[in-house]
Amino acid sequence: MTYVRARKIKMGQIFKDDEVIPVTFVALDESSGAEFKVGSKLKVSGFPKGRGFQGGVKRHGFHGSDKSHGQKHTLRAPGSIGATGPQRVFPGVRMAGRMGGTISTIKNLEVVEFDKTRKLLVLKGAVPGNKGAQFKIYAK
Repeated sequence: MTYVRARKIKMGQIFKDDEVIPVTFVALDESSGAEFKVGSKLKVSGFPKGRGFQGGVKRHGFHGSDKSHGQKHTLRAPGSIGATGPQRVFPGVRMAGRMGGTISTIKNLEVVEFDKTRKLLVLKGAVPGNKGAQFKIYAK
């Protein structure tokens, strides 16, 4: 499976057949002579934005506790992290920690437009990373 290096220009939207389609504008690498067909599906791998140290609510989608019944400073606390029997915390328990900054792969992104002269590719949907982030496009 071959890949093409690309750079994310920006997110946007286009209007087609009275529908709003969220798209990502992508600049292909100068040395790539890749051809993309409109409607073909691609796989994209890149580094999403790093979020730093986050709590359990943002990182894992915990609901938090009620704001009533004597709660004061524990609204976004994770709650119990295990039983008292083994006297330890088991590996893999979801807790607060660093979020993002690891490789992410998005499959089945559809090619909406391709301009060979400007080496511009328009993909339907989101690509990991912020503006200017580099990533790899895998052709199926």
